Amino acid sequence: MTTVIDDVQRALVVMAHPDDIDFSCAGTVATWVDAGIEVSYLLVTDGDAGGFDDDVPREEMGPLRRAEQTAAAKCVGVTDLRFLGYPDGRVEANLDLRRDIARVIRQVRPDRVVIPSPERNYERIYAGHPDHRAVGSAAFDAVYPDARNPYAFPELRAEGLEAWTAREIWITGGPSLNQYVDVTDVFDRKLAALRAHASQVSHRDDLEQMLRTWMGASARLGGLPEGRLAEVFQVVPAE
Repeated sequence: MTTVIDDVQRALVVMAHPDDIDFSCAGTVATWVDAGIEVSYLLVTDGDAGGFDDDVPREEMGPLRRAEQTAAAKCVGVTDLRFLGYPDGRVEANLDLRRDIARVIRQVRPDRVVIPSPERNYERIYAGHPDHRAVGSAAFDAVYPDARNPYAFPELRAEGLEAWTAREIWITGGPSLNQYVDVTDVFDRKLAALRAHASQVSHRDDLEQMLRTWMGASARLGGLPEGRLAEVFQVVPAE
């Protein structure tokens, strides 16, 4: 475990696709909301390349997944969602994406920012989706140096968005772990959030057992008592 800041008022979760938050950190988000932290979501894509049903027209998938993410967020108490609308499967960590994420950081003014890992994880292939890595890289750069530098992206300052320094980054899905959050008591809300993504998980009859197995192993790795469930992160000080 690593030391984390304890006076957080606002947190921003930046992910590539609808359902990324709910698989990786919805339980942790629920604990933060319960503690009075204001949590906002930023989804870079609408997940328009997702789903498994050929009968759903492609042009309907993005709006469907936005609606699913909105419903999932409500399960853990989050109502502030923002979507950038980048094309699913084609995200690049370029200056445009850095600017767009920095804009939202300056709008939300979070103490803590949650991002996907910009690194490949050779133990878990799904965490290394290229969109995840691109968003992780761009979001890390948006936290430092873009959002805090008043002279980076001067168009943001022209919009009335002054520089903002987030104090902490929480990275999901990476190979280096130093923070284990016990989410046993909010597991039902995490599960409900994931089930809201029906286009992605309705074919998984084993969803609950899969999560319990995966999160139970994470809890044991973090030294939590038997029977507990955990979500895991790498926490990086950012101030």
